[in-house]
Amino acid sequence: MDIEYYDDIIIGGGKAGKTLAPALVAAGHKTALIERSLTMIGGGCINIACIPTKTMVASAEVAHTVRHSATYGVNTSAPIVDLAAVIQRKRSVVEAARAANLHNLETALGHDLIIGTARFIAPKTIEVATAEGTIRHLTAGRLFINTGTRPLIPSVPGLKETGFLTSESMMELEQLPEHLIVLGSGYIGLEFAQMFRRFGARVTVVGQSGQILSSQDSDIAIAVQTLLERDGVEFLLESKVLKVDRARNETRLQIQVGDREISLQGTHLLVAVGRAPTTDTLNLAAAGVAMDASGFIQVNDHLETNVLNIWALGDINGGPQYTHVALDDYRIIKANLIDGGNRSTSDRLVPSCLFIDPELAQVGLTETAARQQGYDIRVATLDASAIPRARTSGRTDGLLKVIVDAKTDRILGCLLLCHAAGEVISTVQMVMQAQLPYTVLRDGVLTHPTMTEGLNLLFSKL
Repeated sequence: MDIEYYDDIIIGGGKAGKTLAPALVAAGHKTALIERSLTMIGGGCINIACIPTKTMVASAEVAHTVRHSATYGVNTSAPIVDLAAVIQRKRSVVEAARAANLHNLETALGHDLIIGTARFIAPKTIEVATAEGTIRHLTAGRLFINTGTRPLIPSVPGLKETGFLTSESMMELEQLPEHLIVLGSGYIGLEFAQMFRRFGARVTVVGQSGQILSSQDSDIAIAVQTLLERDGVEFLLESKVLKVDRARNETRLQIQVGDREISLQGTHLLVAVGRAPTTDTLNLAAAGVAMDASGFIQVNDHLETNVLNIWALGDINGGPQYTHVALDDYRIIKANLIDGGNRSTSDRLVPSCLFIDPELAQVGLTETAARQQGYDIRVATLDASAIPRARTSGRTDGLLKVIVDAKTDRILGCLLLCHAAGEVISTVQMVMQAQLPYTVLRDGVLTHPTMTEGLNLLFSKL
């Protein structure tokens, strides 16, 4: 067979891969990037995850604001949500981002941007079934796997036969569900639950754990649930779905709750129980690349797999599934392979944000994790209503929490459930990365009136 030779091959053009490819080309490496579809150029973030969901979240927040405008002294009629128009706005934002990414990749790579599906046929050789219907064989001295994840579908009797929505198909609905059942009480499920409740649907969240956000401190989880219930979202927790069927345009779930069984009917079912790695089509056995029991590629703190000169970046390597982590994976590879550095994942501090309203942002340890790790801690909490900017903007819901090492005065973790939490958390993160004491935020001169000023109040409570 004819084999094409490259210095570097990247399988998957998500955040890490699409950023790495131009850097390798600029460093003089002959590089190929394989992406399975033109509709996925730029990766999951801009096409099926962060960007489209947050675009729709923004529309839901507008509907909510209009619905409650009288509290600001502005009287208007109730909002009429045109879901088809919301979806079209989402598509426009996504298409613009995708076009920009395609232009950047075509400029850097030219014909070495290959649209098709790749699979290993030898340790350093891949076969690509291209979108044009041809088969190409490529080999390289170094390979980078960045194929991301897809919705995880649980094994529930009747689920596949009945039909369901995922986080991807959910964003193509152009008619509002009458009653949306959300299976899963984590980040994805909660964002869609509040979003569609604010669009006007009845929403019920079914969760297997005793609390939503099962890895979160209970006080924060309870505060989030209370806020969502105030929006009208219903919850059914500690529940196991026994089977699913559909009749007369309704999806029916048979659910075990404690020692009893109940039936729950809805017009639409969203499955949002997590993400599964996209490794099943790669034939990694041919390359000898090791995976864990869930199918994620195993890597060390330099993102190296067990096979020399094969790396795994982004969600596929089992680390935190955030775009900003994938970007940092790129930075690690660039630093180590292009710039002569020695960066690793071992010391990076990763923030997160749940984009409900108000947002829930976190960096570092929860109180529960800090205690489990044996720290002597001090904890402070603050109601968001104590922050002057929250009161002026009418965004007083929420709870702020900080965990500090009692011996060193350094911040171990911070959880912000408040307006603009995703922005404010970065200030805390910078102080933590600089290994400064919490007093820097307690005594810092922060702009008044802003949400960030709430950090003065929060840390003063220590």
